Amino acid sequence: MSTHSFKSIEGHTEGMPVRMVIAGVPAISGTTMDERRRLFVRDHDWIRRALMLEPRGHSHMSGTILYPPLSEDADMSLIFIETSGCLPMCGHASIGSVSFALEAGLIQPKSPGTVVVDVPAGKLRARYAMEGDRVTAVRFTNVPSFLLHRDIEIQHPYFGRLAVDIAYGGNFYPIVEVQPNFPGCEHFSPGQLLEWGREMQAAVNSTIDVVHPDNPGICGVKHAMWTGAPISDDAHARAVVIAGDSLIDRSPCGTGTSARVAQRYARGLLTKGHAFRHQSLIGSCFTGRVESTTKLENGLDAVLPSVEGRAWITGQAEHYVDDSQPYAHGFSLQECVN
Repeated sequence: MSTHSFKSIEGHTEGMPVRMVIAGVPAISGTTMDERRRLFVRDHDWIRRALMLEPRGHSHMSGTILYPPLSEDADMSLIFIETSGCLPMCGHASIGSVSFALEAGLIQPKSPGTVVVDVPAGKLRARYAMEGDRVTAVRFTNVPSFLLHRDIEIQHPYFGRLAVDIAYGGNFYPIVEVQPNFPGCEHFSPGQLLEWGREMQAAVNSTIDVVHPDNPGICGVKHAMWTGAPISDDAHARAVVIAGDSLIDRSPCGTGTSARVAQRYARGLLTKGHAFRHQSLIGSCFTGRVESTTKLENGLDAVLPSVEGRAWITGQAEHYVDDSQPYAHGFSLQECVN
């Protein structure tokens, strides 16, 4: 039996929790962050479960593990830990982690005003603004994002036939726009959207192969995005993002915003450089933009989107994992039901 101790900075990005683990984790090897992510999942996934799931976390917990930079030009590296697993990329957690690392003095950027972060999906560059010792905004340029499938017909158990776009912004998202069988997210409860989001993931994965053209290891749908009308005049659209079996994103979702920016650009609904104010379930906003265009290795058109938002530190914590205790490595009610 052994006891492990993990220190973290606690906070949120536009309402969505971010638990950034800053001490206690083992070193990991690997020549790329994606390889390191896979090795972490293979050898240390119990850490994710212990810190994200109950009793230390909850069904909507989200976080990161802060590591030293992997590449020469980077300032830090991140492994993303969620209730659903270790994602290749997480936008809201990136904004939160950059803010926390700067405010806590954990990094000294090589170029003031910019933080370069190695993540499993690639490399992101984040510009930040500060007032005194407070980070007031973080705007990161995400990995190449693209519309992979357009107007895919999905048979949903509740809504019936739906036309769905599948876009990538660091994770894959089936995006359900308002249409005859779906009047908009504002007409339904969060609990309904969560249940139907799980069903949407399963329906997409059983209907079509979703594979990143340049990285076959990034495959399958683990999210769903229900869209609707904004609830304030300063926003252009609203979305409720479901991740995995139990997580409803309180923020507008960074990778989801990136995916929707790519989708809207591909459909001619958004022009390069134009601000897209994306609103969440609770009314918080991210600002997405197409910074530039690019192509994937297979020639597919893609964009380099940026996402801007704010984060706040709410405290610090030290978590103990005692192997002799019940539920030491976490549990989820969803697993108990299944």
